[in-house]
Amino acid sequence: MREILGRRRRLLSRRRRNGGKPEQLGAALTFATEWQWPVLPGVAPDPQGRARCACPDPECTVPGAHPFDPGLLAATTDARMVRWWWTNRPSAPVILATGGRAPCAVSLPALAASRALTLLDRRGMRLGPVVASPTRWALLVKPYSMEQLGELLYAKDFVPGSLRFHGEGGYLALPPSETGQGAVRWERAPLPGSAAPWVPDVEAVVDAVVDALTRTGVSAPEL
Repeated sequence: MREILGRRRRLLSRRRRNGGKPEQLGAALTFATEWQWPVLPGVAPDPQGRARCACPDPECTVPGAHPFDPGLLAATTDARMVRWWWTNRPSAPVILATGGRAPCAVSLPALAASRALTLLDRRGMRLGPVVASPTRWALLVKPYSMEQLGELLYAKDFVPGSLRFHGEGGYLALPPSETGQGAVRWERAPLPGSAAPWVPDVEAVVDAVVDALTRTGVSAPEL
């Protein structure tokens, strides 16, 4: 009986260590090795309160959805490093280091994002993958420079404060991550295949996104 109970405890302990999230490792390997997107593990939500972050900042505004240790500069496409990270931290969110070899993103509140996607579909624009969390959606776009972004926004009469840009030096949690705000999923999933997904130019989406935010009157929540 003791031997049976001991085996059961070891099995339960192994399940807790694995976090029941083998898909995290598989997703991270796909992003890193097949698509050549640099990734790293994020900070897990605080187990004592999922809306809080396990990082030292008590006022963290993106709980569980950002890198901490290692830092963002450690993002890699190396399969051995990715395997090591998620073998030791199987439930860690998958964080994309945006820019450079990886896509950038334009994110906005979920309600306005839904309207933006509708406008883009009506205009017949081709969309790339769209990442969705309960509060914000992010449209992946081709890498852009700060100069390019500055010129684009300068031409606008108004840019809502709730619009965010994830460019060089930025980051974004990718599916199937679990963060303090809930699950991260694909609203528009990449097409299956080994090649990195196609993404549009940032100019192709900003007009519709700004229009959507203006029409919905969404403020700038810190989420």
